[in-house]
Amino acid sequence: MQPQSLTLSGIGKGFGADDVLKGIDLSIRPGEFLSLVGMSGCGKSTLLRIIAGLEAADRGTVSIGSRDVTDVDPADRNLAMVFQSYALYPHMSVYDNIATPLRMRRLSFWARLPLVGRMAANAETLRDIDAAVKDAVEVLQIGHLLDRRPAQLSGGQRQRVALARALVRSPAAFLMDEPLSNLDAKLRAHMRGELTSLHDRLGATFVYVTHDQIEAMTMSDRIALMSEGRIEQLGTPDELYQQPATLTVARFIGTPSINLLPVEIGASGEIVMFGRKLGLGAHSVAAGPATLGIRAEDIFPSAEGIEARIVRTETQGADRYVILQLIDDTSINLIMRQRAGDTLNADDDGKVRLGFTKTHVHLFGADEKRCEVMLQEQVPA
Repeated sequence: MQPQSLTLSGIGKGFGADDVLKGIDLSIRPGEFLSLVGMSGCGKSTLLRIIAGLEAADRGTVSIGSRDVTDVDPADRNLAMVFQSYALYPHMSVYDNIATPLRMRRLSFWARLPLVGRMAANAETLRDIDAAVKDAVEVLQIGHLLDRRPAQLSGGQRQRVALARALVRSPAAFLMDEPLSNLDAKLRAHMRGELTSLHDRLGATFVYVTHDQIEAMTMSDRIALMSEGRIEQLGTPDELYQQPATLTVARFIGTPSINLLPVEIGASGEIVMFGRKLGLGAHSVAAGPATLGIRAEDIFPSAEGIEARIVRTETQGADRYVILQLIDDTSINLIMRQRAGDTLNADDDGKVRLGFTKTHVHLFGADEKRCEVMLQEQVPA
């Protein structure tokens, strides 16, 4: 089946007095891998369940391609859902787990019965189901597991079976609700690659819910970052990392977290931190307090920079992360990323001076929205 687009218009949902979704508008392209990401409670799983038809929206519409499915039953939306818990039938073999959705859809009640089913079922339909199962297990390389029960499988194998069960249906789109969260870190990293490869091979539409920004950043064509029932920013992983639209996005995206420093915007647009002009200016931004964001890789030792004291270092393979405490405000810690072999000369008290790449900073105004920042000499008079 050709991949389908998904369109959400004005989706709202409340539980009691709590508004969980506050007017979501989202268009997902055919064949796109889109991740819904955000902190727990932001509404991403609720939104996925509304797409699937497992929850009813209080307002708004859901469309698959050109078809309005807002009031259509889940079984008739032709969407495949992969759950966090895998939801496999423990008493069935892998083969039967994968075949069950097709049997439920294509066979009559009598044809599904264990003893008389083979006599009541159409032989050609059974052959088609068998072929679909074998195609799915070949794609996911689990043909050697067909006779096993779920209890005999590893977590990664169970996840592949759940994916195969979704794949046999040739759905309009795949919906995945934190499918890797039960796996250990090494297996999660491996399965990220497996899912990306599967998406590339199928060319299908994937909607993927996760609270793990690394999963979203490494697999997605686009990310919809949600907060408090709204989409804070929709864009490619690079766009969210390099041009976060709000302070919420800047805080969430990136490992380690972005460094945030209090600054003041002067009447003429100059940016001042702890009484020092930074050589940066903000154009068309109201004077007053603001926040400057600097990524760990954009901080470096500089004889003319701000003063900080080394708290500790953490070496992670080729990279070393240096945690520093600002002298001007000891409540603020910074994280600087270096190559493991780079030097960092500190005085006897562990003090160093730090500079930063001025063209890579992020400025957020009092409303926490992104502001344009430029070198001071470029600020219009």
